Amino acid sequence: MQTLNGQTSVYGIIGEPIAHSLSPLFQNHFIHNTSLNANYLPFLVEPNRLQTAIEGLHAAHVQGLNVTVPHKEAVLPWVNADDDVQAIGAANTLKWADDGWLATNTDWQGFASVIQGLEVDVSTAPVLLFGAGGTAKAILHALHHQGAQEVYICNRHKERAKNLACNVKKTYPHMSIHTLDWQKEIVATTSEKCALIINSTSIGLDEADTFPFKLFGSGFAIDAVYKPHGNTAFCQAASSYQSVDGLPMLIAQGIASFAFWHAEKLQSNALNLPNSLESLQWVEQQLPRTPLSLPGWRINT
Repeated sequence: MQTLNGQTSVYGIIGEPIAHSLSPLFQNHFIHNTSLNANYLPFLVEPNRLQTAIEGLHAAHVQGLNVTVPHKEAVLPWVNADDDVQAIGAANTLKWADDGWLATNTDWQGFASVIQGLEVDVSTAPVLLFGAGGTAKAILHALHHQGAQEVYICNRHKERAKNLACNVKKTYPHMSIHTLDWQKEIVATTSEKCALIINSTSIGLDEADTFPFKLFGSGFAIDAVYKPHGNTAFCQAASSYQSVDGLPMLIAQGIASFAFWHAEKLQSNALNLPNSLESLQWVEQQLPRTPLSLPGWRINT
């Protein structure tokens, strides 16, 4: 068991809710495997206390934070954003610096890694994306980097989808962006022609949730929501697709966050970066749950 002392560095995750988060499980596994004198903790932060928490955790010299719902966009006024955060409009990873928090976004890297793991070619067929929040913005950034040409955005609040689509057209002008009404017939018709469908909404966080659409078609379905059992509401609705919940994305973005926090030690070979496939398999064993198949990770890791 790790010994805590005056030199122990603290990392953590802020959000509401936070009790369900698996980040402390695997981030402390990374810390243990690399023999760092550190600990990773969950911090419940209510939206009306965000500024207080951000300033207080910096003052306490917490060395790094992950940021989850509902703070990924709200945190921006109190951080120094890198290019990815400025393009996406959301941050999920913060690093302590003398003059404040340095912010990046590793969600897009995590999602891009899952696309590569599933070996999905998003450049040849349309993509359907549910949601228009901070996670959706990171996913669109990843789709841009993976060469996506056409994306449909479907969100319960149509105006928010339209605003996101407008911003995407400016940021990624080569991508053809369409908005869909939150209606069963339209969604069913569109899903049939898409090789990849994605859920970036919070539907499924509550165990009682059901996804509002039955999705017909074939190809791949990726849920940003994760559950210990892996069978999220979205994955159930997309039963005709090869589906994965958000666990691989969570693991991959967590590894990218770990790399951001410890860049200097990695560059000097004082640390080795955790392996994506081995990390996923370890978490699957801890839960336990049926292993997912990401053939691209087996080839590339």
